[in-house]
Amino acid sequence: MTKKELANILYLKEVFDTKLEAEKKIDSILDLIQETLLSGENVNFIGWGKLEVVQRAPRLGRNPKTGEEVQIESRRGIKFKPGKNFLEKLN
Repeated sequence: MTKKELANILYLKEVFDTKLEAEKKIDSILDLIQETLLSGENVNFIGWGKLEVVQRAPRLGRNPKTGEEVQIESRRGIKFKPGKNFLEKLN
């Protein structure tokens, strides 16, 4: 599902008065989530899931073209951990 598709669904369900309003609200929510994660904090939606900032350790990788070993630096990433309710509905 794309952001535009989500905005259209929310508009059709009469959550927002216009598609433009829906898109602006979605953008605001996503911006807030991004700011929170960039500051190093996790985002937790109880029952649905958790977006967690993790530090990935440095590791040895390979250049796919040459097969040469390459050192990959430590970096931050995002991990999604689904909530209990979400997993129950999924299975």
